[in-house]
Amino acid sequence: MIRRSDDIAALERAIGHTFEDRRLLSEALTHSSIPGELSNERLEFLGDRVLGLVIAEALVARYADESEGTLAPRLNGLVRRETLADVAKALDIGAHLKMAKSESRSGGRQKEGMLADAMEAIIAAVYLDAGLSAARDVILDGWRLHLDRQDEAPIDAKTALQEWAQGRGMPLPAYREVSRDGPDHNPNFTVEVSLGNGETARGSDSSKRAAQQAAAKALLSELETPA
Repeated sequence: MIRRSDDIAALERAIGHTFEDRRLLSEALTHSSIPGELSNERLEFLGDRVLGLVIAEALVARYADESEGTLAPRLNGLVRRETLADVAKALDIGAHLKMAKSESRSGGRQKEGMLADAMEAIIAAVYLDAGLSAARDVILDGWRLHLDRQDEAPIDAKTALQEWAQGRGMPLPAYREVSRDGPDHNPNFTVEVSLGNGETARGSDSSKRAAQQAAAKALLSELETPA
């Protein structure tokens, strides 16, 4: 937990923003497992939209000649959970998260989902504290290396699997939720993907979308492995 003013100042320096209202920062770092406190879920919702706008704006400016079809996978790669977690790790956000002891003991401070959620919440906190310009500065600074790696538009696993199937005259891959486990604040979904030729694979993650990506990645790996 953040308790000392020097802890807060160090985190603000890492983020690149000094808060007028530090209660926003505290809320952004509070996981829903803490009873009786306002969690970061609402800020996460807002931060996701602010991040998408700023990254989309940056991509349109950087790749002026590209179509929506090429910009979209770039955007998806930059706002996905894994990228958010990478940025959060670089800022050492995990060390400052406020969560139940059980969550901390189970490795919550290193979980991609929790780090990604906190990063989105911090973006929203900056936006509410100082406006879009301040949030843009924080995002572009945090995402600088990821933006610079955009030499080629990334293709996510679901898109790659779809293209693989279409290239062989097959129907689109079908996704089916197999199970949902865990508490409401930290669920785990298992999804199965199947192709028209009978090939299947499963993937698990904390959101259905991420589980679908994991399943597609697993199946692609199997398809690419020599018999």
